[in-house]
Amino acid sequence: MRRKEFAVHEQQEIEQFLHEQSYGFLGTVGEDGWSRVTPLNFVYGHEVFYFHGSLAGEKMKHMKSDNRVSFTVAEEYSLIPSYFFDPDLACPATAFFKSVMVKGRAEKVTDLTEKAAALNLFMQKLQPEGGYLTIDAANPEYTGNLKAVSVVKIIPEQMTAKFKFGQNMKGERRAGVISGLEDRNQGKDSETIRLMSQYCPFHTD
Repeated sequence: MRRKEFAVHEQQEIEQFLHEQSYGFLGTVGEDGWSRVTPLNFVYGHEVFYFHGSLAGEKMKHMKSDNRVSFTVAEEYSLIPSYFFDPDLACPATAFFKSVMVKGRAEKVTDLTEKAAALNLFMQKLQPEGGYLTIDAANPEYTGNLKAVSVVKIIPEQMTAKFKFGQNMKGERRAGVISGLEDRNQGKDSETIRLMSQYCPFHTD
């Protein structure tokens, strides 16, 4: 069951999260009916997702047979142990995270100019310091490489986001989590506390 209090509908927040991430999980289904989940690098731009790979392969074969795909991006922020809530019971243990789930259609990009633009988005994300020639379809140094790589775009038909940061917690439970995160102060705990305040600012009782 999806919890409505964790749903995020602000497109700007969703897009910011997607721009911060570089890895997602592509879901395809083969002719034999078996599903496949492939982890891969991606970029999001112009309201579509792009990924690249070889011209052939199992996921390419799947998408040629059925171009309906799913795509998921997620980041775990903090594990919340049960003893933040209860000294004995294991049941309250949970995790705070952000996730975006997409259903859509996959299309191979054949236009070299669009390919170049998509790959430039990858370089800007994965190598922001520069140190390379901008990928240009008109540059003969890149023409062969552009033809040799497959670029696929996912056109979303449905996109949902879930950002879980204790929106369902109040009073002592919420205070216990914040206190526990402050005491532990590891990894993304301080960022988790900030996001708890951002997504449930009125739960101060």
